[in-house]
Parts: sequence; C-alpha cells; structure tokens
Amino acid sequence: MKNWYLDKEVGIFFDNIPFVGIRYSIPSMTKEERISVEKYPFVCKKELKVKLADYKKNKTYTFVIPKGYCYDGASIPRVFWRLIGANTDNRFLIPALIHDVLCENHSYIDNDRAFSTRIFNALLKSSNVSVIKRFCMKNSVGLFQTIFCKW
Repeated sequence: MKNWYLDKEVGIFFDNIPFVGIRYSIPSMTKEERISVEKYPFVCKKELKVKLADYKKNKTYTFVIPKGYCYDGASIPRVFWRLIGANTDNRFLIPALIHDVLCENHSYIDNDRAFSTRIFNALLKSSNVSVIKRFCMKNSVGLFQTIFCKW
C-alpha cells in the first residue's frame, strides 16, 4: 500500500495512484445514460484498494472501490464556486471519490461520520487545498450529512 497521507490522527493508503476520468455524453446514449452522465460525470478508471487508519481509536478499515464507480465530484453549489472552486477542480476529485464511497457505504468505517470528515479533510490537505477552503468544505459536508443524510 502506498502512503497517501499520514499524521497523528489518520492514515490513508492506496494500492495504486487513484485514476479518475470524466464521462461524456455521446449521441448513441439513451436518455437514461445521459442523465446518469450528467448527474455522475466522474469515474474511477481502475480498481482501487483503500486502507484507512483511525489512530484515535486504533482501528483500520479496508475496502475496494471498483473500476467504473461513478460519482458527482465535490458537491459545491455553483454560487460558491468563486469562493471555493468548481466541482471539477482536480484537487477535489480524489477527496470527493473517497468521501462519496464512504457516504454510500457507512459500514466501511463502522458508521463513523466524524472519521469520514477527518478523512475528507486529510485528503483535501494532501491535495494542497488551502486551510480556509478546507474549513468551509469539511464543515459544509458535516452539516449536510447531519441534516440531510441522517448520518
């Protein structure tokens, strides 16, 4: 496993460098396929084995993101793009990939929402996202998950 991020609280390890692609609508697609591409424009281009370490609880979690997993990127409302950045910003793609998988699979980390937020923040930090943008993003995500996702 490759050490992607490590500090005293969390460790993030991948078996390979994550490879994210963009899906495009093409004329031969059905209406349903086009809607799917519009809603989930990003795709994990190869299988990715992930290991997350929670050093506060002395736990590790492993899971696999399958090749072809589609997701929406960073869910940043357009009104905030000037402040934070667009959902297509390449610094956000890997953090959003991991976070979206965790949001869809709470059991991967024993339903620990706070840990998922710490992982998201660590991934943003490793992508050189500024402290202010990270603060805005991690707190927005935490609030959204609490209110709308019941997590």
